[in-house]
Amino acid sequence: MHETVEVADRHRRTSKGATLTMSRIKLVKAGSLAAVLALGAAACGGSSSSKPPASAGPSYNAAITSLVNKSAKVGGTIHYVASSDFDSLDPARTYYAYSWDYQRIYQRTLMMFKPVPGKDGASVTGDLASGPGVLTDGGKTVTYSLRDGIAFDTGAAITSQDIKYALERSFAQDVINGGPGATYLSPVLVGGTTYKGPYKGGELASIDATDPKKIVFHLTKAFSDFDYLMSLPISTPVPKAADTGKNGGANYQFHVVSSGPYKIAKYTPGKLLNLVRNPSWKKSSDPNRLALPDAINLIEGLDSADEDQRVLAGSADMEIEGTGVQQDAQSKILTNPTNKVNADNPSTGFTRYISIQQKVAPFDNIHCRKAVQYAADKVALQFSRGGPIAGGDVATQMTPPNLSSYKKIDPYPSGSDNKGDLTKAKAELALCGHPSGFNTKIATSNKGKGPKTAEALQQGLKRVGINAQIVAVDPATYYSGFIGLPSNVKKQGLGLAVAGWGPDFPTPYGFFESIVDGRAIKPAGGNSNYAELNDPVINGLIDSAGKETDASKRNDLWAQVDQKVMDSAVYLPFVADKALTYRAPRLTNVYINQAFGIYDFVNIGVAS
Repeated sequence: MHETVEVADRHRRTSKGATLTMSRIKLVKAGSLAAVLALGAAACGGSSSSKPPASAGPSYNAAITSLVNKSAKVGGTIHYVASSDFDSLDPARTYYAYSWDYQRIYQRTLMMFKPVPGKDGASVTGDLASGPGVLTDGGKTVTYSLRDGIAFDTGAAITSQDIKYALERSFAQDVINGGPGATYLSPVLVGGTTYKGPYKGGELASIDATDPKKIVFHLTKAFSDFDYLMSLPISTPVPKAADTGKNGGANYQFHVVSSGPYKIAKYTPGKLLNLVRNPSWKKSSDPNRLALPDAINLIEGLDSADEDQRVLAGSADMEIEGTGVQQDAQSKILTNPTNKVNADNPSTGFTRYISIQQKVAPFDNIHCRKAVQYAADKVALQFSRGGPIAGGDVATQMTPPNLSSYKKIDPYPSGSDNKGDLTKAKAELALCGHPSGFNTKIATSNKGKGPKTAEALQQGLKRVGINAQIVAVDPATYYSGFIGLPSNVKKQGLGLAVAGWGPDFPTPYGFFESIVDGRAIKPAGGNSNYAELNDPVINGLIDSAGKETDASKRNDLWAQVDQKVMDSAVYLPFVADKALTYRAPRLTNVYINQAFGIYDFVNIGVAS
């Protein structure tokens, strides 16, 4: 889902994610999300009630499965903090998990992940749509009916044409890149593979918005995850009139028109985002959102340690990135009972990994890639993320443990202590023609946990003569324009890249498609297949899994995808992610949404 970059992994992402983007699509310790949501299962539908579920009192990890501090109190101001800006406020361009989650405060989509704690939060419900898509023509036609009373912050009614136009925009990758829209929509919608977006190619006929209260999609084949696609930010309505002239296209992110209960009062990129109530929003049109606070203020661009200090001191309510507090703050939380009851340590569903760029020498040789697999010190990498408690479990494969296709494999054993197998690493170096090692570069974001991860990798590789220079850039552009731009990866010689990925939606397809399908590579930027993996066998397995109706057989196919990806040695997974996070005691209706693996911002309020 989104990927995130440390401060902004992409979701599902993803992220950045995100993230689930998003980005981020995760599992808590209490149970398996994947058992509920297999790829071929129809997405859950219906409307969730805005009434908060049963409440739990403050306690450690309470928000993982329960709603903490239930309240319907209206009023007050929430103060959030972030160390970086969103990758974009444009719903067609964003891909960080926390961005996908945060935009649900002021934007609406056709479908949405249910704003509830526990496993149901990974299922979808109608948002602008009154319910799930109605299938006809053997599942190749999907029809959504829109709710009454839905409106932009301008007061103009939202129609099916606004949603159609928004989806079409995501195809204009030469103008709007970064988001996952065209990656998923192109092969699914009739005519999608040749459509270039509204700026050049007119309209896409397979999206029918003739009736302003209905939107109809004509698919190339039945696709059981389609409701999930319509929960992504790409289905956020965009009025065409606001997407033209100097404010249009790539600049829309600075002039976003809101469709949810809040609107943007002030946005200074990298510094602040202030939200106030949208007077055009009608509670009767939105059963999913409580809209409790009067205002929501976000301060961006803070040092990660400063974020932690503000939240623990009570001058800020929450960090929004969802990647967890830094190591100094971890000890202050876990060793102080007063702090610990307001903290959670969920499994986020992200796999933290190193992308080994096969298009950058000497990693065009698989044995050089395998040398990195064996030389890496996974314990050091784990501690760069916070250790086994706050950072996550050592990972040996790409598939996160929450997904239905997870089958434990360990193709590159890292020694009994997980600190590396240097003998095998040196043997692989000899096979790739560099017995004494070689020089390369490690790309990372310059904030959050990224630099420490890069340093841990650097030190591990140095033990076998692989000398890596660290290249760190701002998180806001790290994924979309740095490691997500294939030409830049080659130009800069970025042999290795710190990355994280969670499903864009909670199925194996939602996890793997963007990062391993060679047909999803985006040469113009916003690429998520960083290693440019394009294996016909893997692509074929993805197609076979999409057609398979038997859940067990389908999971076997996705397990084969994981095995083949690991065989290529282009990705070095090192942690199945956890994140120690903190919620201010005055916040109400707090819980982890399992679709994002982080706190759900939709219905949070304040008690004082």
